[in-house]
Amino acid sequence: MRFEAKRCGVRFNPPSIVLLYVNTETKKLRKRVIPIRNFTTFSDCGKAAEQLKEHTRHGDYLEGVSQSQLEKLHVILQDHLNGFSLKHSLASFHLDPNEDLNKLDDKELARKKGQMDREFERNRKHKDDPGFVYDLEVDFEKTPQENCSWDESDDGF
Repeated sequence: MRFEAKRCGVRFNPPSIVLLYVNTETKKLRKRVIPIRNFTTFSDCGKAAEQLKEHTRHGDYLEGVSQSQLEKLHVILQDHLNGFSLKHSLASFHLDPNEDLNKLDDKELARKKGQMDREFERNRKHKDDPGFVYDLEVDFEKTPQENCSWDESDDGF
């Protein structure tokens, strides 16, 4: 039997992943609620998502759901367990170019770096893409350089 995932979400009480899928044989839209057990504020969301995809009862249904999406859903559940609102959790998935990444803890930093990698891959031009230029040269506006005491050499080097 084959399943095609359509939508995925979370339920906070009890902690669950909700999957809307279509059974490809019967063409019926179905809903499956997958309980998330033994998940705490200290659990590794990546490992939890991986275990869920490999689960014997739920793995076939989650075949069409990406690992990163399951990881995001686990992060939302974990944020809820930590007392954060859904709005806060969703905002943490958006990249802010002005955000100081030095102030983040290791977990948040890894999440942001993963997002940046996915964004880079999505925007990257491949050699088979239309409009691909092999050796693209771009002139950027030059900003006036400020003088710095380090630039001055007393030693004559």
